This record gives sequence, C-alpha cells and structure tokens, in this order.
Amino acid sequence: MHKKNWDIFCKVVDNFGDIGVCWRLAQQLSYTHHISVRLWVDDLQVALRLIPTLNLALPTQMIAGIEIAHWHDHADFSQAAAVLIEAFSCGLPAPYQHAMQAHSSQWINLEYLSAESWVENFHQKPSPQQNGLTRYFYFPGFTNKTGGVLNFGYHPIRPVFSHPEPPTLKLSLFCYPHAPIRQLLDAIANGDAPVHCYIPNTSTLNHVAHYFGRTHLEVGQIVESGRLTVEVLPFLSQAEYDGLLAHCDINFVRGEDSWVRAIWANKPFIWQPYLQEDNAHIEKLNAFLKQFYASATTETFSAIQDMHHQWASEDITTEVWLAYLAQLEAVKLQTQSANQALQQQPDLASKLVIFCNNL
Repeated sequence: MHKKNWDIFCKVVDNFGDIGVCWRLAQQLSYTHHISVRLWVDDLQVALRLIPTLNLALPTQMIAGIEIAHWHDHADFSQAAAVLIEAFSCGLPAPYQHAMQAHSSQWINLEYLSAESWVENFHQKPSPQQNGLTRYFYFPGFTNKTGGVLNFGYHPIRPVFSHPEPPTLKLSLFCYPHAPIRQLLDAIANGDAPVHCYIPNTSTLNHVAHYFGRTHLEVGQIVESGRLTVEVLPFLSQAEYDGLLAHCDINFVRGEDSWVRAIWANKPFIWQPYLQEDNAHIEKLNAFLKQFYASATTETFSAIQDMHHQWASEDITTEVWLAYLAQLEAVKLQTQSANQALQQQPDLASKLVIFCNNL
C-alpha cells in the first residue's frame, strides 16, 4: 500500500519547463495512482499560463483534484507529506525540513531527464543529511536501470488554426531564443519543399518577427518568405500543445517537457537541450541521440546528428536541412521504433511509486 499524500516542490527557473514537468507529474500521481498531491510553486504568474484557472490571490487552492500552494517565505510549512518530491534540486524550506523529521517523510530529489551512461550509477542513491533525513537522488532516463520517462495520459486536443490545413510539410517551432532561428527560417525558405511552420506565442516570436522585418507578429497572423509560411498560434495549453505535436510532421522542441511530449507524439523532432557551461548540454545531446537512434543506418544517423548539432550551435545551413528532409521517412520509422520500445518500460510516475513503497 503506497503512501497516500505527496508534496511536490517546484521552483520556476526557466519559463515553463519546470512547472510543466511538475504539473504533469502531479496529475499522473493523482489520476493514475490515486495519491493526494500538493504542488508547491514559487511563481504562480508563470504557472498561470499552464493552469489558467489558477487564482493568484489565494495561498492554496484545489484545481483538478490537486492542491496548489504558493511557495514563499511566510507560507505554512508545518505539515509535511509522507513523500516529498524536490524537483530539480530546487531546495526545501528549513521549516518544512523540520516538519519532515517529525513525520519521517521520504525525500526524493527528482533530477533532469538524461540518457548519459553515468545516470544509471547514481539513480536511487541515498544521501544522508546532517538533520538525520535521507535524500534520495532519482534520475529519469531511457533504460530499465533509470527512473523512466514521464508519460501522463496522452489525450491531445488539436489547436484551432487560422486557416485550413495546408497540403505541405507541417512543422512546429518552440526553442530557446539563442537558437539560430534566422538561419533555420532561411534554410526552409530556400529549400525545395514548401513548409507551413506553426509558432506558438512565446519569446521565440520576436526573433521570427525580426526575420520578416517586422517589430512584432500577432496571433493568427500568417507571413511568407520563399518556401516558408509561418502561422502564429496563441499560447497553448498542455493538451493543445500535445495536439500540435501530433499534427505536425516535424517538431522543434526544447528543454525537457516539450522534448518528452515530442517523443510520445511519435513524430520526427529536433531537440534543443538547455544551454550549459563547458558544452555539457552537447554531451547530453550526443548521449540521447546515440541511445534513441541506436538502430539507425549511418546515413540516417548522420542526418539526424548534423541537424541537432547545428540547431544547438549558432548556425544551420540549407544543405543540412535538405539532408535531414531526404532522410525524413527513415527518421520517422526510427522514432516510431524507439517510441514503441520506450512504451514497454514502466513510466516515471509508476517507478516513483514503486520506489517509495519499497523504501
């Protein structure tokens, strides 16, 4: 019988990635595993974009069966849960740690998803703390010796598009602002295949507007250059974003949450990892590509790797884009094969519950 009440602590560090993962995890623990979940969030303003019914004036509130609590210095931390998830080493308030001691709480530090080989060696390792508590490191990953991948029920809702679906290659673009956005749009515009590019209303949009010589672009607006057509979508809910990924032929994604959703969408995708010092993000990228596309032919893997490496750098060429398109059908088959293999493993939430039950 698993522990029935869990707390998840989420500190919003980079836009929507942290809260996106934590909100999906909270929902899966609640809906699938019938656990009472309280989600602590320090930045409700950002959380509001993903949870539109959130009331910023309330210190705690129930939404979709999950208690959402505003995490700030003067919050009431006197009641600790049986299990707490510290998301991405965000740190825990000292008063809450005192409450944990009284309740003999289980403390799980949920790390970022990675395919790097060292993850298996550190997964589930205990770290005794000076206050007598034990903090366990929990690493999501793509093998049976890791914590699995978050897979909260895939029920995408197709977003509303301004115009009828075009009979062309459909692409979604969500990336960090330092990506070579102008170079990508140039490569597409100068390519052989017409592409309809959907861009949700995020920080990326300013760079796209500048590419077209405009100060800004409005939701619903459509602009064109060569073989490229760009359609601006509103900011999407998680279910609508899932629907966009399922709708497109190629998805450009970033970080962790959209990356995972692109994997489950079962469509070719280009992943931009979060920028880290000493090019640590490139090592993370290479480890994932090597593992996820392990059965790809040399030609297909080369096209995938070149596309990802250029997208993670400061430039991308028309030649690399065309080489990727030439391998698109093979990339699609490889993605579907890797997706099917991943579905055979228990997901992140299920593995978390089993681990806590066995502690």
